[in-house]
This record gives sequence, structure tokens and C-alpha cells, in this order.
Amino acid sequence: MTLSPAEFEVAQLGERTVASPLSDTRFVAESDRVLFRDDLASLRSALENGVAPLSFELAGPRERIFFDPANVKCAIVTCGGLCPGLNDAVRAIVIGLRDKYGVDDVLGLRFGFEGLVESYGHKPVQLTRQRVGWIQERGGTVLGTSRGAQPATDMVDTLERLGIDVLFAVGGDGTLKGAHEVALEIRRRNLSIGVIGVPKTIDNDISFVETSFGFETAVAAARNATQAAYVEASGHRNGIGLVKLMGRDSGFIAGFAALADTHVGMCLIPESPFSLDGVVRAVLSRIELDGHAVVIVAEGAGQDLLAASDQSDASGNVRYGDIGVFLKEQIPKLARSNGVDVSLKYIDPSYMIRSLPANTRDAAFCQLLGFAAVDAGMAGKTDIVVGLWRRRFTHVPIPLAVSTRKKVNVDGRLWQGVLSATGQPRDLR
Repeated sequence: MTLSPAEFEVAQLGERTVASPLSDTRFVAESDRVLFRDDLASLRSALENGVAPLSFELAGPRERIFFDPANVKCAIVTCGGLCPGLNDAVRAIVIGLRDKYGVDDVLGLRFGFEGLVESYGHKPVQLTRQRVGWIQERGGTVLGTSRGAQPATDMVDTLERLGIDVLFAVGGDGTLKGAHEVALEIRRRNLSIGVIGVPKTIDNDISFVETSFGFETAVAAARNATQAAYVEASGHRNGIGLVKLMGRDSGFIAGFAALADTHVGMCLIPESPFSLDGVVRAVLSRIELDGHAVVIVAEGAGQDLLAASDQSDASGNVRYGDIGVFLKEQIPKLARSNGVDVSLKYIDPSYMIRSLPANTRDAAFCQLLGFAAVDAGMAGKTDIVVGLWRRRFTHVPIPLAVSTRKKVNVDGRLWQGVLSATGQPRDLR
């Protein structure tokens, strides 16, 4: 991609004239930036061409803020599929608003963006400190969620009717696109309502965001599935353990799960094409070497081997064929045609993983993300998602974050590490 400094610039609702109520804190200046690229060649090229290196605005509390905490009203919405950490993020935003800034009026909107359309009849709930005090202990989202685009005009009508000053939208790529449409409609109406995104995607596929919450919990839980697959595979003659993990278009969970479990002998992801013959040859080679094989496949891998679908889900995503079931049926059949009778056990833990509470690392990450979102909202930032880049929290303009989907680089360190760890051929076609 060819990027310009303008694409990294953050929208601001207006001049910040209110003194921050925060004390004993280090305030962040607008000039504080985080480099997008930090390699010497990129920095030298920018300097030689007389341009500033590309950089993100640093997240954090501002000394002067846009909203008066005594007169501000905020709302939180969770959208899309379930993911570990949703409740942690909601709780962090509520605690940040109430305890850090003294904001008394925080609403939770029910069932995703449906909660912003009056005709659905979902009543918002008041989010007090007591109401969210325990929610991080359970999975899912206490606010409920949904998929599907809602008219931005209707959603902004509801924001105006409720008197909302800042909307916090917790979700993935589709949620952020919806939040951007809301921000555009707000701008068209010349309203002073901030829209702040918090990146939630178990697939870790939001661009310009180093990692999203829920991903670490998902990888840790996936290891339980791969270890079960190993036990099953190693306990049978010519045993195969096949595990399907999340990852519609990006194979990050599958790749990290393969690195985390040395018993995995093959990892199949959407970014690296393969053929059924190539997979079976490699599986049989692994069985010949170890007596068994453990295979991970991401849900979006190998879609070219399946019948094309003309159906879409509520979010507009094409409904993918089930590569796990396909491989479960075809691998034994093709192995037998090669004179090898195999015993294949298939594990799909997707919904069990999605519904888990966040692990310790994700819980801490959600807390910091939520606080960064609150700081951005109170400062009058809008149409941005808070992210992490080079271990520092940043403000990423939503149009930049949704401009492309983050994918595994098959020439990069992650995939090269997977190939080394599994011992699988680079080309499985």
C-alpha cells in the first residue's frame, strides 16, 4: 500500500477548552507520535525526501479535554461475534468514565447496532459501577450482540434522542465500518458526538492494529484442542487428529496455535493455497515418520476446493464452506486409495473458545484499551479506533483501519516459523 501522512491524521470534534480532572498522571501531547515503520531504510528514505515519517497519534490522557465530565453522556455497544474479553472492555470503559473522569451517565445499548434503531425496541440499560463490577468473570457480553448493518441515519437519530455525546463501539471490521458511517452522518449533521472504536476480533485481522483482544485467549484455548487431537491420533494406528480453528480470511490463530504445540505436523491457512492431494501426501509422510499426524486448518482455508456459495451472513460476509468437514471426509478416502487405512478424529472447538472469559493477559489488555478509549472520547477524538503499535497505545483513523484486512505474510517470520515447527512442505499444491 502507498500511504500518506494525511491518512494517519485523527479527526477532532473541536477545541479542547476544559481542564482535565485527572491528577497524578502523565499527560500526552498532540505532538507525541508512534512511528509506523521503524526500520532504518524507511526512516532514511523519508528524511532524504524531506517528508516526515509515517506515524500514529499516541493515545492517552490530554491536559485539556473537549467534554465537561459533569455534562457528558456516553453509550457503549458491542457488535459481531462473541469473543473473550468483551465484558472486560465494557467494564473498563465504564470504570474509566466514572472513576477517572467522574462521568455519571453511561448507557449500555442492547444487541449491537440494533440497540441504536428505535424500531427494534431494545431499551438501553444504565451501566453503574455495581452493575459492571462482576461481568469480567464471565464470557460473552452482558449487553448482547448482533450482526448486520443498520441505517446510519436511524442510529444517529437515536444518539440525538438519547442525548449521547460519545459512542464507544466494541467490535471488529464490520463494526468499525458501521461506526465510520455513523461518524460520517454525525459530521453531515454538524453534531458534536464522538465515535470511538475498540478493536475486537478473535481472528486478529484488523489492519494497523498490532493485536486485538481475545486473540491470546483463543490461542491458549486452541492448544487444549490440539493436545486432545494429539492424544487421539497417537492412540490409534495411522491416527490423524484434525482441528478446525477460527480464521475466515487470516490464519493468525492457526499459525500461533501450531507454534504453541510441537505435536502439530501441519497447519493450513487461507493465505497459503493447497490441494487435497498435496495435503494427503504430506499427512501420509508424517504418519510414516511418527506413526500419527496432527493437522490444524483455519476455517477460511481451502475455499477453492469447495463449492462456491451465493449466500451471505447478516454482516454481508460470504458464507464459507466447511473445510473441516470436507477434509474429515476426503483425507481418509484418498489415503485408502493410496493403500493406507487411517483413523481420523475431528475437533471443532470454535464456539467453546469464543464463549470463554478472557485470560489474564487479555483481561489486562482490555483494561488498558478501555481506558485509552475513554481518554480519546473525552478529548473529543472521533472516527478512530484505539490500537496497539510497537507496545504503545495509538489512535488509528477508522478509514485506515478498515482499508484492508490484515493477513499472514507467507514470507514473514510467523509463517516461516510455522513451516519450521511443523516440518510441512512450503508448497502443498
